[in-house]
Amino acid sequence: MLSRLGALLQEAVGAREPSIDLLEAFVEHWKGITNYYIESTDENTPAKKTDIPWRLKQMLDILVYEEKQQAAAGEAGPCLEYLLQHKILETLCTLGKAEYPPGMRQQVLQFFSKVLAQVQHPLLHYLNVHRPVQKLLRLGATVPGSLTEKEEVQFTTVLCSKIQQDPALLTYILEGKKTTSRKKVSREATAPLREAASVRDKDHPQSKAPDSGTCGAWASSAQLPAETEEPDGPIGESSLITSLIGLCKSKKGRVALKAQENLLLLVRVASQAAATCLVQSSACPAIVERLCQLHQSLPSSLDPADIAAVEGISWRLPSAPSDEASFPGKEALAAFLGWFDYCDHLITEAHAVVSDALAKAVAEKLFVEILQPQLLHVSEQSVLTSTALLTVMLRQLRAPALLREAVAFLLGVDQQPAAPEDSPRTLCAHLIRHCDHLSDEISIATLRLFEELLQKPHEQIVRSLILCHLEGRAYVARGSPEPESYEDTLDLEEDPYFTDSFLDSGFQPSAKPPPAPATNPDGKTAVTEIVNSFLCLVPEEAKTSAFLEETGYDTYVHDAYGLFQECSSRVTPWGWPLAPPPLDPHEPERPFFEGPFLQMLFDRMSRILEQPYSLNLQVTSVLSRLALFPHPLIHEYLLDPYTSLAPGCRSLFSVLVRVIGDLMQRIQRVPQFPGKLLLVRRQLMGQVPGEQLDHQTFLQGVVVLEEFCKELAAIAFVKFPPHGPHLHLSKPPEGHV
Repeated sequence: MLSRLGALLQEAVGAREPSIDLLEAFVEHWKGITNYYIESTDENTPAKKTDIPWRLKQMLDILVYEEKQQAAAGEAGPCLEYLLQHKILETLCTLGKAEYPPGMRQQVLQFFSKVLAQVQHPLLHYLNVHRPVQKLLRLGATVPGSLTEKEEVQFTTVLCSKIQQDPALLTYILEGKKTTSRKKVSREATAPLREAASVRDKDHPQSKAPDSGTCGAWASSAQLPAETEEPDGPIGESSLITSLIGLCKSKKGRVALKAQENLLLLVRVASQAAATCLVQSSACPAIVERLCQLHQSLPSSLDPADIAAVEGISWRLPSAPSDEASFPGKEALAAFLGWFDYCDHLITEAHAVVSDALAKAVAEKLFVEILQPQLLHVSEQSVLTSTALLTVMLRQLRAPALLREAVAFLLGVDQQPAAPEDSPRTLCAHLIRHCDHLSDEISIATLRLFEELLQKPHEQIVRSLILCHLEGRAYVARGSPEPESYEDTLDLEEDPYFTDSFLDSGFQPSAKPPPAPATNPDGKTAVTEIVNSFLCLVPEEAKTSAFLEETGYDTYVHDAYGLFQECSSRVTPWGWPLAPPPLDPHEPERPFFEGPFLQMLFDRMSRILEQPYSLNLQVTSVLSRLALFPHPLIHEYLLDPYTSLAPGCRSLFSVLVRVIGDLMQRIQRVPQFPGKLLLVRRQLMGQVPGEQLDHQTFLQGVVVLEEFCKELAAIAFVKFPPHGPHLHLSKPPEGHV
């Protein structure tokens, strides 16, 4: 088509030079557009029914054809120079703002997009290009739900593509540059064009542009504002960012998705200077402001259970409320989580400078200013809702920079071990207290939050909650010889829970304690002894799994193996040691405190026979997550029953021993205990209808205790040796390895 256009133009003017013919045709089409505003009296005729779209199309074709003809020289042609010198883009932007004739804005957006996309000559660094581009962006950003959203997003797509190709253009598109700098750039950029135009006008006076009087009269009759330098705006203000954020809010799914992809393209700039410029703009505040607005839109009556059940929200495919799974506020919740997922994706993909700045902005504005007051609120509903929401956000979170900020927000930056008498000054301390709250719902919700946190690939989480208290192995008795037998470590007769009258009643541990624990050449207790210690802990009278199928130890081994492999791969980059550091037998013993987190878990575990079933499940689930970590200190403290504890210290196994002592005493006060226990287990498995029984909480606690001991045995089995799982797993018989 372009070749035919060139041929027709040559025929129309005879043997004249093609560039002169193109310029005359270009000027003629532009004059045709301006004459429409002088001659037309019908204000209701849509722009697409006038000759304006056709003339703009011809002007575009001429520019593209001219550039192909000028390709060898690599210079801007006369038509492009005319476009820049006579501020045609500025004028078109003004016409689009006036929306006269109706639909003119759409035509202008299309023309801008096609010129920037199809003309290969660099344009955006010219003042007479990037200034109207900024104006056009502002024009679209101020009209939410605009009828021209499709054209606007197409326009931003072209701009973001150009910036990706040449990141230096970002400084011309983003605003906040000083006027003096703009003028300097403008003079430097347009000086060659002015010189070229001056020479051309002398050589070809017949191709001169319409005189200024005609343009002035037309501008006056159209009552359009004069083209002057704009005053400085606030530093960092960006019409491109504002426009993209506005388009992301579009009700049209494709428009919103394309705008999000464009913004993602923008933050991926490879240049350090461009990334710094982007950080200094309004990009990060605008993105986070949208996130905070969506959070504020969440209804206060949102059910924490509904929040916890939400899964699979993605910024590319936000979940729409369905009839069967709908609940009040689901659409608002999906919108918030979808945008949070988008922020997480932006931080993952962005330049490191942008990534850090955006992550800090999310932490400051959302975590600290909005979520923290809600987490510390006296209202139970506020605490439950914010805790459930934070848990779901942690589940979605993938960006390392944002995870780092989330960990700092939840746990703080100080990794010094806490003392037992410390008052809760940090958010972490308050959250740990929430795990032992009077409200079981708050305790369960906060324990879920910590369980989700423990699955994140960040070493400070484990170090802050657990390892900083175990380092130094102050829980191990100094100078004590290795126990000669299992009875030396676990002397039930000396435990206050195991009274003479109780032992005489006929209740004994489910198996005779084994002889001296076998050890490996490296001194570690054999896995057989450790596993049997947990499997034999619950007395036979309190076991019911043998009467039912699919509740054996084998299932736990299979599950623990997969979970341990996943955990091991996550912590591999942290370079944990393979064995605990040796103890100095001459070093004096020092006070040991397991830390507020383990203290809370042990306290909860000691009350397992008195707590609700759902709470017990959550407590044991968190302890299982901790036991899976392949750190030698964690393994020794949580999973090795043969560790000689220092006076006054407790471990997970010692807590379980005392729970078993309490259990064996309380069994005597429950009539028909074996039958009721089996009935409760079947109720929990859904095999029989649920009915209220006496001592139901206690009986449910016994079931959880039995299963937890099997789970710990399975974890110990797959972790042996402590630095890696077994490569060849065999199925041990029920109750023993």
